[in-house]
Amino acid sequence: MDNNNLLYILIVIAASFVIQAGIMVALYLAVLKSSARMEALATEVKTKAIPTVEAAHTFLTEMRPKVDVILENVTSTTTMVRSQMQRLDATVNDVVDRTRLQVIRADDLLSRTLDKVEQTTDIVHHTVVSPIRQVSGLVQGITAGLQYFLGRRRNSRSREGMGVPQDELFI
Repeated sequence: MDNNNLLYILIVIAASFVIQAGIMVALYLAVLKSSARMEALATEVKTKAIPTVEAAHTFLTEMRPKVDVILENVTSTTTMVRSQMQRLDATVNDVVDRTRLQVIRADDLLSRTLDKVEQTTDIVHHTVVSPIRQVSGLVQGITAGLQYFLGRRRNSRSREGMGVPQDELFI
């Protein structure tokens, strides 16, 4: 048994070496096949992708100064626009403040003018209209008195002459 066992062990070891060698050969063939595919893929990438990448690189290299100029222009334009907007804001605020002051001044002027007109009206009323009314009342009183006094004389004369009072002749 000892020999037999040793023989069985040697057969098993030999079979495992053969199986291992078969697996190694299969792995070698798979790697060889994959390597061929990878080389074909690498060749395709080299022929198609590398020219595109180089063209993109060349384009970006050529465009970089132009893009830098554009960015610089945009930056300076933004700075200038911001400065102008600040000036415009200050100017508009100044105009609004001045307009507000002018409106206040115009309102004060109008209020003072209306007060002066009211005072002048009161003064004219007290100094001109009231005396004129008084004189007018006095004249009306004198006129009424004279008409009454002269009216008696006329009434006695008119009764003798015409017989129709003056008021009835007026239409």
